[in-house]
Amino acid sequence: MNDKEKPAAAATTTKAAPTYWLTRFVILRLLGFVYFFAFLSLARQVLPLIGSDGLLPATSFLRGAQTVLGSKTSAFISMPSIFWFGISDQMLVALSWTGVCLSLVVTLGFANSILMALLWALYMSFVHIGQDWYSYGWEIQILETGFLAIFLCPLLDARPFPKRAPPVVIIWLFRWLIFRIMLGAGLIKLRGDACWRDLTCMFYHYETQPIPNPLSRAFHFAPRWMLRFETLWNHLVELVAPWFVFNPRIARHIAGALLVSFQIILILSGNLSFLNYLTIVPALACFDDSLLARVLPKRLVLHAKNAAEKAQPSRAQNAAAICVACVVGLLSVAPTLNLLSGAQVMNGSFDPLNLVNTYGAFGSVGMERNEIIFEGTSDATISEKTVWKEYEFPCKPGNVLSRPCIVAPYQPRLDWAIWFAAMSEPAEYPWVFHFVWKLLHNDPGTLNLLDKNPFPDKPPRFIRAQLYRYHFAPPGNPQHAWWQRTLVGEWLPPLSIDDPDFRRVLAAQGWLKNADAAR
Repeated sequence: MNDKEKPAAAATTTKAAPTYWLTRFVILRLLGFVYFFAFLSLARQVLPLIGSDGLLPATSFLRGAQTVLGSKTSAFISMPSIFWFGISDQMLVALSWTGVCLSLVVTLGFANSILMALLWALYMSFVHIGQDWYSYGWEIQILETGFLAIFLCPLLDARPFPKRAPPVVIIWLFRWLIFRIMLGAGLIKLRGDACWRDLTCMFYHYETQPIPNPLSRAFHFAPRWMLRFETLWNHLVELVAPWFVFNPRIARHIAGALLVSFQIILILSGNLSFLNYLTIVPALACFDDSLLARVLPKRLVLHAKNAAEKAQPSRAQNAAAICVACVVGLLSVAPTLNLLSGAQVMNGSFDPLNLVNTYGAFGSVGMERNEIIFEGTSDATISEKTVWKEYEFPCKPGNVLSRPCIVAPYQPRLDWAIWFAAMSEPAEYPWVFHFVWKLLHNDPGTLNLLDKNPFPDKPPRFIRAQLYRYHFAPPGNPQHAWWQRTLVGEWLPPLSIDDPDFRRVLAAQGWLKNADAAR
């Protein structure tokens, strides 16, 4: 039989199936990076926020949850956390720094299922006792992402390129995750604020987002046509691109590039904690080795190739991946129905382990930025001549001459919480009263959360909170100011440690010590 008589199939080169050795490498390294900053933010703030003498003590929260849920077993099932078996300040600190160290190991290139499971269980334990400080959507997102990562690597082999190939099923589950994250964010916008539909949301977003950065002002003062285009581009990336993450290689790579570049722009334009870095993690599952081999260092590509040539099949790992896929499939019913619902809820969980969740961001955009400014005075009585000094925070706007900070992926959690409180009344955020009480005592832990204490020698006699409206000052203004502000009114009246109504509020929450309560 001559060449012309050979079957056409024999003359056709079969396209190789995609491989994911490099994909796994970059997913785990970036997830380790995210875990590192998540645990670092925790380790440096855990005691003043949820320690035994913190603003919202975890011990009190655990006691209250057990009372409501009936028993420690029921409470553990509803909110799994190792702290149900014991909690102390030393334990909080030790385990948070343990998370920092373990995540650094992953970031440096070493990961296996046991290590990733430890990180996941540790962070979940803190999230479930973190209360107001850990009520953000990226907390459950890191738990879902971290859970999938457990099954992306071998059980024991922690080398950057182990002998076991990445389970393709888990790669597909990462794609399902990024699909839900982006589509959920897009749909909640269309169903929420009208400014997303008339393409004006970006007129306000950069100025009113939780913690702007130095570039936010430049984005804010961009031409209106450009800001409208940015809003339209947001819809394209969140509502159209996700549908292509399951497609063949070229379309999938383009979708992945759109999703990753979109998150990079968000990183440049604001301080959204580690959310954008975290969202890139599942988006990386859109890329396979054929693309990553072109952009990563040749040394890594060679290691991946050598590992692939020596790869050994693992029935146990593949079986575990299939089981995980079945669990995710069953748990995806409620989040999928939520996506389809006209009453869509964003950033919600439907199972106690936060394995499959619903996501969304900025379903509404504020058109005005209000800021709470805490002030203190050493005067014994309040009068029109009273001199008030402002407390300054690490990142939230205060002094109009201070340049916005660059802090992400680290998160100053008190700064974030005050941004939310400024949209409401003090009664809806009781921790504010405890915060004021701490300031009236120059509490060292609480002061560590601030940038500057205007009363270093002696605590103030009174603390109040004023509400100001902030706008970006135009670049090049004569005062070289970053902000302009006008007083809206009083948010919290002057309070002193002898104020009986103030003390009753604190006592009702159990925040007065025995000696204080007896006064």
